[in-house]
Amino acid sequence: MAYDISDRYLALAPRLDAELRHAHPRTVIEEAVATFGDRLALVSSFGAESAVLLHLVSKVKPDMPVLFLDTGMLFGQTLDYRRQLAAKLGLIDVRDLRPNYHDLATADPEAKLWQTDTDACCHVRKVLPLDRALADFDGWITGRKRFHGGARLSLPVVEEADHQVKFNPLANWGREDLDAYAAEYDLPAHPLVAQGFPSIGCWPCTKPVEDGQDVRAGRWAGEDKTECGIHVARAPGAVANVGGDI
Repeated sequence: MAYDISDRYLALAPRLDAELRHAHPRTVIEEAVATFGDRLALVSSFGAESAVLLHLVSKVKPDMPVLFLDTGMLFGQTLDYRRQLAAKLGLIDVRDLRPNYHDLATADPEAKLWQTDTDACCHVRKVLPLDRALADFDGWITGRKRFHGGARLSLPVVEEADHQVKFNPLANWGREDLDAYAAEYDLPAHPLVAQGFPSIGCWPCTKPVEDGQDVRAGRWAGEDKTECGIHVARAPGAVANVGGDI
């Protein structure tokens, strides 16, 4: 059944969350596809844990649009991994989203904004490009998981987000589940994982972590910041909807 963008999502998301709360991730993806069809996208960073969700999607709908934020500050290893993994999994509609030239010229002409205001840097390089891309969709999928901690501890499997429906198929899975799935299907790891990076973003704001540290401890280390902003509720009047930092 197809749905128009409207307040009915306020009821749709809780109903789907109740139905899918304990479902296998593939079942969640299948229900998302059945509900939204071609009006559904996956947002992926092609980061440390991305291969599992990308593989699941490839088995359900390999032509699903995959939105990848190429911020201009990613590790070279991430760009190589994006190309290799998409080819291996047969994903045929991976879309590279880049910052708008005018936005960069206005807000970050010297590419040094990350040194003084990481929130503003994330906004121009991640939030705005994803806002624009997600305007073409009614529902979308993220790779967030509860075991990452912080605000994600109470993450639902399905939620309403600014008049769209967001699916988090891996919300219930822990590290052991991800490792077991990756081993079962022989999924290649991001090359930086072996160098101590359990969560990977832009190179200026991502560091390796010590054993026993939180998975996301290397993201914006030393700052009171745990999210890039694309999962934060938008202020009134802002561009409608935001995407998923995987």
